[in-house]
Amino acid sequence: MFDYEMLKLIWWLLLGVLLIGFGVTGGFDLGVGAMLRVIGRTDDDRKVMINCIGPTWDGNQVWLILGAGAVFAAWPLVYASAFSVLYPAMLAALFALFFRPTGFEYRAKVADARWRAFWDWGLVVGGAVPALVFGVAFGLVLEGVPFHYDADMRIVMDGSVLAALTPFALFAGLVSLVMLSMHGAAFINLKARGDVQHQARRWLGRLSLTLVALFAIGGIWVTQGVSGYQLLSGGDFNHAMTPLDQQVTREVGAWMRNFTKMPWMWAAPAVGFAGALLAGLSRGLPRVALVSSGLSVAGVILTAGFAAFPFMLPSSSVPSQSLTLWNASASEHSLALMLIAACFFIPLILLYTTWVYRVLRGPVRSADVNKQEYGTY
Repeated sequence: MFDYEMLKLIWWLLLGVLLIGFGVTGGFDLGVGAMLRVIGRTDDDRKVMINCIGPTWDGNQVWLILGAGAVFAAWPLVYASAFSVLYPAMLAALFALFFRPTGFEYRAKVADARWRAFWDWGLVVGGAVPALVFGVAFGLVLEGVPFHYDADMRIVMDGSVLAALTPFALFAGLVSLVMLSMHGAAFINLKARGDVQHQARRWLGRLSLTLVALFAIGGIWVTQGVSGYQLLSGGDFNHAMTPLDQQVTREVGAWMRNFTKMPWMWAAPAVGFAGALLAGLSRGLPRVALVSSGLSVAGVILTAGFAAFPFMLPSSSVPSQSLTLWNASASEHSLALMLIAACFFIPLILLYTTWVYRVLRGPVRSADVNKQEYGTY
């Protein structure tokens, strides 16, 4: 059906679809959590916010699980290397996510202000920390991680994880946090009513402008101050390869070469900027604002992916041992079988997600939440 090289490329595209799926759906869940104590000024406000995402947040995590599963199955070497060198960061995101199911289920069970405040802050941590960590991960993909492989293809970490947390990686985490907070504010603007919606609308305008500014600064930083990677030679992409079969060079501005070679890629940052601006300007039209915010999230993710192509986990220690979609892929047979499964399951997920949001459509009001204290979150 497809040759090996095409299968590698298809799975890189599918990974992008899964990441965007999580960013657009799970992203506003994380954003609502991160903004819980900012937009929600009273206990009733926070109950409304939690009930806006409570019925659907766990279903949105399917995109994250699928993305991690796709990396594990399609690029096992990337999965093994990333979880080896970035293990503390992954654990931080995982432990922060633990607060989400417990916070949603336990918060409303006890009518005590301290009890609810504890779980409120737990949900803030469960939203803000993963959003930050995911952004840092994208920053590390652009900066590179200090690792190499020995003669037996065992990964060796050249320095601590803290050493890999460069200012640019932390800046990328900030961009991610602001972006998902904006998306969360856009969702609350659509779902909530009353003072919660008013506060979400105010913060949506502020966060959209902040994202535009940070995204522009990030673009200048990548162009002028980040040493990108360029694949000089990599062998036959239609055959199995290892990270020892290529030549890679590093130089400032290298990440912009894909945009120079393929000008259509500029559509991604354009959508990122335009979506954020339109989300802020159209906050009086909640549906338009949410769609615009989602497009901005997709544009930002695509911009990072297009810039890094074909690299998936660059090595700052030995650039020629960087992991790309060409040299870290699973076997041709595995990719072909998984593609058949993906063609079935991804449309199924889209269908049931659409159905769930259609069934649960409609606004969330404080009066309705308080009528069923123990039937809501």
